Amino acid sequence: MPLSLLLHLTIINCTLYFFTPETYLHTKSILYYNICWLIVTLEFEFYTILRKEKFQTNIRKILHVYISFGLLYFVFFVFNPEFKISIEHQVSVYFLLCLELAIYRWLFFWLRGKYRFEGGNSVQVVGIGRDKNLKKIRRVFDDPNLGYRYKGFFDDGKSKSPTYLGKVADCFLYILENDIDEIYCIASKFSNKELQNLINFADNNLIKIKIIPDNKNIFTRAMTIEMYDDVPVLNIRKVPLETTYAKVIKRIFDIIFSTLVILLILSWLTPILFVLVKLESPGPLFFRQKRHGLKRKVFWCYKFRSMTNSLDSNKHMTTKNDLRVTKIGRILRKTSIDELPQFFNVFMGSMSVVGPRPHMEYHTMGYETSIDKYLVRHFVKPGITGLAQVRGYRGEITVPSDIVNRIRLDIFYVEKWSLFLDVKIIFYTVYNTIVGDDNAY
Repeated sequence: MPLSLLLHLTIINCTLYFFTPETYLHTKSILYYNICWLIVTLEFEFYTILRKEKFQTNIRKILHVYISFGLLYFVFFVFNPEFKISIEHQVSVYFLLCLELAIYRWLFFWLRGKYRFEGGNSVQVVGIGRDKNLKKIRRVFDDPNLGYRYKGFFDDGKSKSPTYLGKVADCFLYILENDIDEIYCIASKFSNKELQNLINFADNNLIKIKIIPDNKNIFTRAMTIEMYDDVPVLNIRKVPLETTYAKVIKRIFDIIFSTLVILLILSWLTPILFVLVKLESPGPLFFRQKRHGLKRKVFWCYKFRSMTNSLDSNKHMTTKNDLRVTKIGRILRKTSIDELPQFFNVFMGSMSVVGPRPHMEYHTMGYETSIDKYLVRHFVKPGITGLAQVRGYRGEITVPSDIVNRIRLDIFYVEKWSLFLDVKIIFYTVYNTIVGDDNAY
């Protein structure tokens, strides 16, 4: 970590020194950028690299760091108007920094892989006990660039596998004679006393032992292990947006984005639509409806009215060729302009720009009892657009698989949220609006 951190800071400072006009570069800016980089990388544990990590699996963490650093990079210029550097130059320097740091990161993993491939920094490992989990872990062990040297496994059950080394009783002598560094033990194969004996043997011989627990088929990709004193506790569902840092970053993004839409679009579009909507049908410009949001709390969701007033609007979703939709309403719905007032919801905090789409109260009460894990989507704020919507699951529910796939993608978003994912979803939302969406009606 110290060497990589030093090299990264050197790259940042040299780039700023050589590519930023000298008159705008002084101690204040240099100190700010260095502190920002330290804060962001520490928050995302950028320099904590596990043996099994590769450049490909590290990309998400890299993007998190670059986006967060980029936001702080541009905030400096916003709040320091005396730095009169063009936005084009700022963007160029930022992307140059990202490119240089990404190249360094790639070189780091490439050189590390080459070194391990040749036998450097390798660890000798064996398995004790065998089940399907050990077979899955073998996929990691078999990558020579990670430096694992898998010798085989011990198990009291007979096996014809070429990696079978014998019964469990034979493992102790083999481990000592072959300088084994790590033991991977299948917990379900042993009693508490047998496990404790294996742990004591490893501790007394400076060997690392790792226990593969019996998962009872409950493990998930979003699961984490938390320590309560010395007791490990499985957290089956980790929600990235539960952290204070993530909440603050997403809220700042929401406020900036919604403010720009309100000032640059809604400020002049609203009076125009007021006239057009009123000319076609009586009633208010805005349509509001109670929907469920974060932690299932009810809030008023706002839209531009696109249909005639009806008594069943709180129960029935819009269908294709719905007679309730007005002529101007069809244009609004086709272009998703009718959703723009929800940026007021975002600004006020009841919604986010990106998140699972909020459903009517009536539908939520039905889905929460009929769709497995439906309420997981309510761990985060609802959004104007979401992953399910850009993947083709927006609008009317015509077959059961529509809502099942929508919830599946919503849960994926809840478990895998990142600022980069939000930006990606916004991009595809704009793209789908331009090219047209068959489900927008």
